[in-house]
Amino acid sequence: MTSRGIFRRLFSLLLLAWALGFIWFATFLPRPANEPIKTDGIVALTGGGGRIPHALRLLERGAAKRLLVSGVDREVRPREFAVEYQVPAELMACCIVLGYDAVDTRTNAIEAVRWMKENRITSVRVVTTDWHMRRAIFDLADEAPQGIVIIEDAVVSRPSFRILFLEYNKLVARLLAWTIGW
Repeated sequence: MTSRGIFRRLFSLLLLAWALGFIWFATFLPRPANEPIKTDGIVALTGGGGRIPHALRLLERGAAKRLLVSGVDREVRPREFAVEYQVPAELMACCIVLGYDAVDTRTNAIEAVRWMKENRITSVRVVTTDWHMRRAIFDLADEAPQGIVIIEDAVVSRPSFRILFLEYNKLVARLLAWTIGW
């Protein structure tokens, strides 16, 4: 067999693996956490509908004592956030931290781990959209110290093919980068 034939077979095998991976990714999206689960903290990642309201409901129900909203736009002030999401002032003051440092999923993880260390949090519930959960959890687990309990609590959505395609490729790229040490 020629080197060209070997290349074609290898390329076909990689393409098949990618396609099967995409089918798995799109078909078996992460689900909401089974209740009741209590954790020390909740981390809500901005960027998708329903994430913040879900995290606030969990906090109000006592599923955790603290909430970090990671990736908040620097222009948003705590008072504006409280008005937008109808958060009582007492709850805002005691239990909610707005994180302004994150600009992507990787920096969400860095911001969340710093917050967990500062608050001695040993268990955390991550709230993000179902299609985003795998990459968010991968990055958080990669950054977090050993022994941190991470609970996935996906917000169910109806993602378009485009969103699934982009997110799957971001996950594949992230896994490849991690594999080669980036």
